[in-house]
Amino acid sequence: MKPFFDAFRQYAPIGEAAQADLIRMVAHESVPKGTVLLQAGQVCSRLYLLEAGMARGYYLHDGKELTSWFAFEGDVMLSMHSFTTRRPAFETIEILENSSLYSIEYEHLQYLYAHHAEISTIGRLLSEKYYVELEEHTLALQVMPAKARYERLLAQQPQVLQRAQLSHIASYLGMSQETLSRIRGKR
Repeated sequence: MKPFFDAFRQYAPIGEAAQADLIRMVAHESVPKGTVLLQAGQVCSRLYLLEAGMARGYYLHDGKELTSWFAFEGDVMLSMHSFTTRRPAFETIEILENSSLYSIEYEHLQYLYAHHAEISTIGRLLSEKYYVELEEHTLALQVMPAKARYERLLAQQPQVLQRAQLSHIASYLGMSQETLSRIRGKR
């Protein structure tokens, strides 16, 4: 549980009572590469924290997988829309490497929010962090040229380029694999 607490303590201290409830409510598991944690059309009922490994979220559009995010060690994973609205998810969450993760059920998290102010604060700060990242990525897709999007990824998440499939990286950057290969070849 130490990696779990460490990941959240960077946002706010966690009191003993909240820690005790978290220990009771959080599950830890190892999952193999290729596991689908959430299938589009299902309601996202768990929030995940990746302890080790890699995952991605993606949408299907006209039969093509469009990667919307990558997650690495210490990252939170969920379909925010589905988790908060309790409606079916648009995206799929797939494990890309053998991974270990922590998870908590929606109902348990709501209990923690209601009974522990520090957990509520951590939830708010995490939501803000991921919303800012999403907005920045969306803006990059809309206004930055392909090469600049690649260089932004290289500066912000170099591990993606070392650990993800070229097709996933290209779809995340909003370009074809050929364009991505061309850009990489010029570096």
